[in-house]
Amino acid sequence: MRWISLAVLGLGGVALLLALGTWQLRRLEWKSALLADIEARISAPPVDLPAAPEPEADRYLPVTVTGRTTGAELHVLVSTAQTGAGYRVIAPFDTAGRRIMVDLGVIPTPQKDAVRPARHLTVTGNLHWPREVDRFTPAPERDRNIWFARDVPEMARALGTEPVLVVARQVETPLPGVVALPVTATGIPNDHLQYAITWFSIAALWAGMTLLLGWRMAGRTDRRA
Repeated sequence: MRWISLAVLGLGGVALLLALGTWQLRRLEWKSALLADIEARISAPPVDLPAAPEPEADRYLPVTVTGRTTGAELHVLVSTAQTGAGYRVIAPFDTAGRRIMVDLGVIPTPQKDAVRPARHLTVTGNLHWPREVDRFTPAPERDRNIWFARDVPEMARALGTEPVLVVARQVETPLPGVVALPVTATGIPNDHLQYAITWFSIAALWAGMTLLLGWRMAGRTDRRA
């Protein structure tokens, strides 16, 4: 009976762990294809701003817009390997009779209070509705103009714009001190290979422990014989 229990526990555990590892490999294939599709969408030739952009259908859509900033800004706290600590500059942008928002890039922390007056710009970038807000995200400190996430609907209400955000990839005449931080797929995690290796490693360990336990049980049986 003990041998049957050991076989069921050992083989069942190994089978389950191998199945989990195989599932992660399938997820890896799916995620790799998804990231390739996102990269292709991001780098496609830019088009005109759609009349009614959809957050899902038009996410990452490359566009070129020409218009004018208003001098108003929202500052979103950010820290990246490229720029260090700073603030994303989110500005209202009047274009073709509409007012949308443009993420112009990052300014260093000491430049937060620098004045950037209204100016005419041509911006090429990607439509984006970042998923940066969760239940742990602090509310914006509006009196200090510090936001902790790019909450497109809330920022649009604060600035009086459409809930449409273009993240600049290139600005025809760059603003002094503002470094573009364009949309990329590099921030989207793809850890499924590591997960698969972990499950397969645990499966090998489980099989080894099962064999070791069986060997010890066989030894005790021989000594009793």
